[in-house]
Amino acid sequence: QVQLVESGGGLVQAGGSLRLSCAVSGRTFSGYAMAWFRQAPGKEREYVAAITRSGGRTYYADSVKGRFTISRDNAKNTVYLQMNSLKPEDTAVYYCAARSSGTSYLSREYNYWGQGTQVTVSS
Repeated sequence: QVQLVESGGGLVQAGGSLRLSCAVSGRTFSGYAMAWFRQAPGKEREYVAAITRSGGRTYYADSVKGRFTISRDNAKNTVYLQMNSLKPEDTAVYYCAARSSGTSYLSREYNYWGQGTQVTVSS
């Protein structure tokens, strides 16, 4: 079994930055592609970013491209999401997810999920 624990969420003003972390335990971290998703109140969960098992390739939703950066440290079993130039529309619960194969932008293709961390961006 794989356990994922997110941290780093909080309240920030528009234009500010936050760095989310997701600590993974239970299996070989480097064997999993990782992704971040988010869900705002009343909306469906949406894809934010993904990173390959080696960290060599990253992918982003158009809505965050150029503002967010996903990265991973396989020695620390942790994936990160650096969020800059935050906007009120980025307000959501952010989830990290693990997939025991390649990356995907589809939430249904991820095997393991964290409990989520709240990000609130005030205008």
